[in-house]
Amino acid sequence: MQHANKGQTGTLEGAGLDIGIVRARFNDEITSAMADACLAELAAMGVEDKQITQVTVPGALEIPVALKAMADSENFDALVALGCVIRGETFHFELVAMQSGTGLSQVALEYVVPIANAILTVESQAQAWERAADKGKEAARVAVEMANLLDDLL
Repeated sequence: MQHANKGQTGTLEGAGLDIGIVRARFNDEITSAMADACLAELAAMGVEDKQITQVTVPGALEIPVALKAMADSENFDALVALGCVIRGETFHFELVAMQSGTGLSQVALEYVVPIANAILTVESQAQAWERAADKGKEAARVAVEMANLLDDLL
């Protein structure tokens, strides 16, 4: 078997893709800014509003179960997780960061659906604001690229 000597990547063409977004309301102003950036980038790549389903959940720990429900529906080419976890003085930060990330990976692997992980894990609100718009935009690009790549591979 001969292999091509260049890697295959998905395109950033979003026309025709159905995208699901789950946004945590905890740190609402930050996650809303992330969602705005994500939606603007999806539109720039050709994803129509009618092909985007958005839901909100209380916090980052609830994101994986909503993503699983969306994956169960088989209505989405890719999913996006938007959240913000800011370190506090207790172990709770580590728990939320690790468990939400693990949950996303489990859903993605179980359903073979791309999930763009845009759950910020930061030390301060200032760090979150510095990253919010870029992370939202990046999540949109990851979702579209991976949806197209999996379409090519499967």
